[in-house]
Amino acid sequence: MTGQTTVRHTAPPAVVRGDRPSAVPQPAGPPVAEGAARLVTGEPGCGRSRFLDRAARAFTAGPVAHVRADPACAAVPYGGLRALLGLLAPPHAHEAAAPPPAGLDGRPADTALRSALCAASAGGPLLVCVDDAHLWDPASRSALGRLGRDPRAAGAVSLLLTVPGHRPVDPEFAGVPRLRLDPLTAAAAAALLDAETGGGIDRDVRDDLVAEAEGNPALLLALLRSLTPAQARGHAPLPRPLADAEILTGLVGDRLDALTDEEHEVLLTAAAAVREAEDGSTAVAPVRRALARLTGGAPAARLDPPPDLLVVSGGRLRFRSTLVRRALYARAGERGRRAAHRALAAQEAGLPGLLHHAWAAPSDATPTADRPAAAGAADRAAGLAAAAADPAVPASPRLRCAALARAADLTGDGHDRARYRLAAARQALLAGQPHRALRLLDAVRTDAPDTELRGRAELLRGAALLRDGPVDEARATLLLAKSLLAAHAPDAALAAALGAADAAWAAGDVPGCLEALAEGQRDGGGGTGDPGGPQARPHPREDAGTPARPAPGNTAPAASAASTASAASTASVTSGASGACADGVLREHRRGMLALLERRFGAAVGSLRRVVDGAAPGDRADLLLRAAAAALLMGDLVGARGAATAALVAARTQGEAAALGPALEYLAYTELRAGRHGLARTHAEEGLRAALRAGQRNTAAHHHAAQALAASIDGDADAVARHVRHAQEISLRHGLAQAATLAEWALARADLGDGRPAEAADRLGPLVRPGPRRGHFAVWMLAVPCYVEAAARAGQGGSAGPVVEEFAEWARFGADPQAPAQLLRCRALLAPPDRADGLYQDALALHETAGGDFERARTELLYGQWLRRRRRLREARDHLGAALVGFERCGARAWAEQTRAELRANGTSAGGARAGDLSALTPQQLRIVRHVAAGATNREIAQALTVSTRTVDYHLRKVFAALGVRSRVELARLVEQTEKTPAHP
Repeated sequence: MTGQTTVRHTAPPAVVRGDRPSAVPQPAGPPVAEGAARLVTGEPGCGRSRFLDRAARAFTAGPVAHVRADPACAAVPYGGLRALLGLLAPPHAHEAAAPPPAGLDGRPADTALRSALCAASAGGPLLVCVDDAHLWDPASRSALGRLGRDPRAAGAVSLLLTVPGHRPVDPEFAGVPRLRLDPLTAAAAAALLDAETGGGIDRDVRDDLVAEAEGNPALLLALLRSLTPAQARGHAPLPRPLADAEILTGLVGDRLDALTDEEHEVLLTAAAAVREAEDGSTAVAPVRRALARLTGGAPAARLDPPPDLLVVSGGRLRFRSTLVRRALYARAGERGRRAAHRALAAQEAGLPGLLHHAWAAPSDATPTADRPAAAGAADRAAGLAAAAADPAVPASPRLRCAALARAADLTGDGHDRARYRLAAARQALLAGQPHRALRLLDAVRTDAPDTELRGRAELLRGAALLRDGPVDEARATLLLAKSLLAAHAPDAALAAALGAADAAWAAGDVPGCLEALAEGQRDGGGGTGDPGGPQARPHPREDAGTPARPAPGNTAPAASAASTASAASTASVTSGASGACADGVLREHRRGMLALLERRFGAAVGSLRRVVDGAAPGDRADLLLRAAAAALLMGDLVGARGAATAALVAARTQGEAAALGPALEYLAYTELRAGRHGLARTHAEEGLRAALRAGQRNTAAHHHAAQALAASIDGDADAVARHVRHAQEISLRHGLAQAATLAEWALARADLGDGRPAEAADRLGPLVRPGPRRGHFAVWMLAVPCYVEAAARAGQGGSAGPVVEEFAEWARFGADPQAPAQLLRCRALLAPPDRADGLYQDALALHETAGGDFERARTELLYGQWLRRRRRLREARDHLGAALVGFERCGARAWAEQTRAELRANGTSAGGARAGDLSALTPQQLRIVRHVAAGATNREIAQALTVSTRTVDYHLRKVFAALGVRSRVELARLVEQTEKTPAHP
């Protein structure tokens, strides 16, 4: 086999998309390591074939053998192996290698396969891709499975096999590590639709398709193809349901056609049971009893064992495939579905039982003179809605939403229908289903309710947009809500006004914040008797700063916290509860925020402290989020950590998926402020997953920014670039000025950590200096110390003086415990030599009381550099050594490398590699070094090792610092000299 890659398959992939097949962005790199195997599985239509195709195209280290199973050969013994061995055979071979009939344990077949693979990989790594491996004959599957469990036995071979995820994995493949392809993210699905339509699809239509497809690319494209051009452009109503039985069955019908009537009945009953299940699973016992009711006999045998499409474990059952479950339920027909729900209703208690009763009722149960039998539908709907609204009834927000939405379908009264849908939308937001909430609110509009109900609907719509939409649109929606509610519900109008302030905060509009907060103050008290939710407020992500003056365009001492807008405020709107205690907390938070923005710092601290002191574990998640916000504003990291942790516990206990992302975001930013970057990154990673699951792209943008900031400390250049890209993409679409500023700061801090101060100063200068390009008012002050350091090291210190004086005002506020020491460090960087020494020492003394390894280590490093350049080498060594310890303790690898280089320049061992010692390099660094010594460029090295050029550049910088070389020529000479010794690595 010649050539670098050989990609052979029998048909093009069914779905071609450019995104990664993961719902959460993953690090770049090959899907399988050399000498390893992966069994790739996933939903029907998830893109397994496309994944293999992309893996084959991306593999440049050697040849690729890519074969797709032929169903016609499934009954031919060793048919699959013959196809693979024929592909591996040398181009001019007269006969394709074919294994003899299997002997003991199949060893002859194994020998033939491994011999062929060893020969094909003799010149370098080989990637073998087998698509639909489950369609191979049993003998071939057995040989392939044994290879997958021990691929190294065949040489430098990597193996990728695909099998469907809706059925059990064949026993022949047991033990092969699995790689499940996750659904598309909402952003990736939207990008796919934009690419397919050239951007011509209406935004609301696109969002509807994305929500309906649930991340399945094949279903997404099938839904798109089902629309007329007018429907795709938003000029005609969409069909309802979007994913009907025909579309769903068209994608998975072959998986269902072979079912027996008995299997179909079991599966339909199971599908009805998990219809609104929180995690897609349900208890087995009610399903067994429902089956007994349907058949008039004992159903135990029907689930022992269960049909292949089901998994039963620990007393619960679930479908292996969501798409298959939906198709089975849809094509069963209304009569079959109603019968299943009726049987389940007799077995379930509480709200689930009531909901199954409601689903068993006819879809159109509006009472009329012609249908007296439907006259009880309104009573049934009222009872269902009352149970769903009762906090004493145990149920998740998702289940309550389903019950309230069904109650709305069953009632014939327009006002009641609007009330039920409004309450359902509130629960949908709590459940982390903003798209479902928005569609329910659309229906409220069509019911033409009274002005107050329309106002409350717009209030909820604005809350949803604050989490996942353009913040300018959120602000306009909330101002509309305020105008509709002013005469009917003043407290709800105040909530809308404060939500509008949140939106202005997210956009970096200080005058808009002040106007909204002052407007809320005039509109009546600070209480919130709104059943739709207490008043909103700027949240630490957006509310962590203070403008220098309330005049437009002039902002300054910024924020002690960095996060996204509206997390706590929208939680308040959707919490659906208020009380004297809650109202008092909300009033204090509004007063504190307004005082902070008006620079009345004493009054601000008093009000915010009362918010923090008024919160306790066990409170509602929204109140705890407010307390965390207030604590961060005051620099109380202990209080912020405690309140955010309590909010996280409350969100998990109460099933409020919408509060998980914001709570983890508070924790991430708290730990960033505390200098615990590894823990911050852990919180942000979990928070990103929670935000994406809940459809909160604005929250996700801030988790990306937090991860970028943490990675900039770690020295992970690829992670910084990746998370910055995602944060900026969302920020540009939704107008999130703060997330964009945080992302830019992360890039600059990465530059500074990698020893590129001029680049860092160029990035940060426009963000921190006065002018139209200045960054978000809640962030730019936090970046001032980085800018001053970068400017001073780049010889541009003269431009940093004015911002230092603004930073001094922020430090005097006392909200940031690190700010006083940072201020002295900034002054030392700009001071003449006779003053700098004392300023550095005073800064270090303040670090003793403020804590935080990272900031103290930065001051130690700068002071050590200053001392070394003045030939005070012994003092420099002490401070550089302290800096190295601090950076290593907090995981700041890039900064630690800088410090080691300074120690070497100071004539001191840094405890790392000795100059010229290749044995201290990592295996990846050693591979890169040897490619450099052979004369390869960074691009050629990246292609050979299947990594990015940025990764190669990152490792080379570390190698140069560790080995004490300054050029590729010096490095090549060092390698040549080292390789001549008998003990080279």
